[in-house]
Amino acid sequence: MPELPEVETVRRTLLPVVLHKPITAVSVFTHRIVQNRPLEQFQELLVGRSFTDLIRRGKYLIFSVEGGLELIAHLRMTGRLIYYSSPDLPLAKHTSAVFSFGEGGELRFEDVRKFGTLDLVPQGEYQSVKGLYTLGVEPLSDEFSLGFFQELLLGRKTKIKALLLDQTKIAGLGNIYADESLFQAGIHPERSAHSLTAEEVQRLHAAIKEVLELAIAHQGTTFRDYRTGYGREGSFQNQLRIYGKKGADCPRCGVQLEYRKVAGRTSHFCPACQREQP
Repeated sequence: MPELPEVETVRRTLLPVVLHKPITAVSVFTHRIVQNRPLEQFQELLVGRSFTDLIRRGKYLIFSVEGGLELIAHLRMTGRLIYYSSPDLPLAKHTSAVFSFGEGGELRFEDVRKFGTLDLVPQGEYQSVKGLYTLGVEPLSDEFSLGFFQELLLGRKTKIKALLLDQTKIAGLGNIYADESLFQAGIHPERSAHSLTAEEVQRLHAAIKEVLELAIAHQGTTFRDYRTGYGREGSFQNQLRIYGKKGADCPRCGVQLEYRKVAGRTSHFCPACQREQP
């Protein structure tokens, strides 16, 4: 699933090409992509209007639409939002929806597994989009201060990896960047959150920000499905130090990396650099 750096990259690459262009047609080929609203109404409310802004919240993309509406997109496992400058280009096999701008190109939602979603809601009314409505703090925002992070971990017995993946606590952080952050901070993914020392909390807080910012600079991680808003691959997969490197040697100490299930996700770690006990 695309995580914060991938979704932020999609936002940044789409911003220059999809705003202030009247939507001339909305074609939906996978009807279940449209949530909480009849398909015909969804199309009628969008045609003739323009996107006026595009922001990211966690792993969600939120398009401001003329007339006080917001189009909320979630890519889920394999979704892509790609801008095509020419409407004459053939549709990809797994295209779920197309927003046409006439001679101004098209924005296409492509999704192999068809889990992606689109919600059209009045501005700011997110109650019907449960995952969005309950999101926690943005890890690259000023709100995600060291003091906030210290308080978040205080007294919590949950495993630190599970806490990092909890979208109601920290928005947008997923398996890849949780593993990379924990490795950079030298913390085992199964340590209980409350067991971290003040120095470890500080290291992890800094690592989360640094890893996410570096991943955005490299336009995210592409293993298979993810593409930017221009349809290009990211390159952060070439910078990964531990994620997905089962059986490889630790880039820091040379000990063989290990992995196990933590919070239902495969977690990669170095048994020497990230000791299980504090």
